[in-house]
Amino acid sequence: MPLVAIQPSYGNPIARRHWADTLDREVPFTTGQYATALSGQQLDALRELHPSGAARFWGATAVQDKNMARLRTGDVVLFTGKNLVRGIGEVGVTFRNSAFADTMWTPDRFKGSWCNVYSLLSFRHTEIPYSEIWDLPSFNPGDNFMGLRVLEGDKADEILEGLGIGTVTETARKLARDTQVAKAIASGTLVVPVEGVHTSNTAYRRDDREIQVRRAEALLVSEYKATLRGVEIKRLRTPSGITDLHVTGPDGTEVIEAKSSADHGYVRAALAQLLDYAPHSPQPADRLSALFPVRPAVREVSLLHRYGIDCLYRAAPHVFERLGAPDGARAHMRAVWAVG
Repeated sequence: MPLVAIQPSYGNPIARRHWADTLDREVPFTTGQYATALSGQQLDALRELHPSGAARFWGATAVQDKNMARLRTGDVVLFTGKNLVRGIGEVGVTFRNSAFADTMWTPDRFKGSWCNVYSLLSFRHTEIPYSEIWDLPSFNPGDNFMGLRVLEGDKADEILEGLGIGTVTETARKLARDTQVAKAIASGTLVVPVEGVHTSNTAYRRDDREIQVRRAEALLVSEYKATLRGVEIKRLRTPSGITDLHVTGPDGTEVIEAKSSADHGYVRAALAQLLDYAPHSPQPADRLSALFPVRPAVREVSLLHRYGIDCLYRAAPHVFERLGAPDGARAHMRAVWAVG
């Protein structure tokens, strides 16, 4: 899984100037002073990932050498400032080059050149409040993410899953795996194990270079949370992933999974995730519920009810309706939910 870097980048005038110069626009690195400042190897690497000859860039001073040395192609950067994740990018080429950095950003008067440079394979402007990260199990409310922070393991996975981030590199890897499996089957040869499929020779198409940030489910959850009263609301990290909501109150414990569509594939996905999460609830789940932006079709509601799962849907702005599963089905399934 990729690392996740939390990069303060908008909190002061210098950072905002850097943002305007190399995030709001692409830098034409194959021409003029930019090209002459790059080594041949650096220029070749940039051209391979950015065949247009232009890219967005960010950098860090030498005090961050250790952190920056950890970043690789496909890692994710959250660009933060003023209580928001203002942009999400995917690392392209990383290198250390003071001369190149100085063509883009004036060196810091105390810390020197922004010499640890990386290009961005993809970038997307966002406005995600810090509170959405604070809601994740491994983070603390009030954390303002001061200073560059590089996360790995569970914390990185929580960010990616919790904010709905899908990378271009991961998409390319899946495409490479699919292509290799198809070729193996068509040619009658053995299928290479998943871990043996790499993307080092996979071309990135220009129109694929938008990092995915799925916001519909987060906004749906936020609106639904605002309707709840007198309950404890959190997100629970399980071996199977992170729940959208884990609610405990007078009526017991409820695990909720939200989806951005009520189509059949999304309903099936919600069903599978809820059954996967339920055994890991610290308190035995009294209800499992799937949350949708519209009322699902009768067939989809019946599918959920068959497994004792309630259907929640947005009936109007800030108004949600519950189609409860039959008591018998829910009672029967509770024993299954509790099996760890």
